[in-house]
Amino acid sequence: QEQLVESGGGLVQAGGSLRLSCAASGSTFRRAGMGWFRQAPGKEREFVAAIAWTGIRTYADSVKGRFTISRDNAKNTVYLQMNSLKPEDTAVYYCAEQDRATATPTARWYDYNYWGQGTQVTVSS
Repeated sequence: QEQLVESGGGLVQAGGSLRLSCAASGSTFRRAGMGWFRQAPGKEREFVAAIAWTGIRTYADSVKGRFTISRDNAKNTVYLQMNSLKPEDTAVYYCAEQDRATATPTARWYDYNYWGQGTQVTVSS
């Protein structure tokens, strides 16, 4: 069973930056599609960013130009660099992994098979 552990969340002022990390335990990471999602209080979980094993990336419109997803296959880790943070970015951020290789990334939550426990990001105004 694949396990994902997120870290790097915290409290930051608007305009600041944070880098989230997600470490995967299994041997399938190298070929797996990875994604970041977030959920704010009272709202549904929403897509943030995804990266396929090919390195192709996709982003939600709300974070384009501010967030960058990347992966280090040697460390079984995916990152989310978040710059120019806004109060509306406040949410619990979840890392997710597909259990199969796809050449292009997906924004659909139901395409992901494994989920981390989440890390809280709070942006103050």
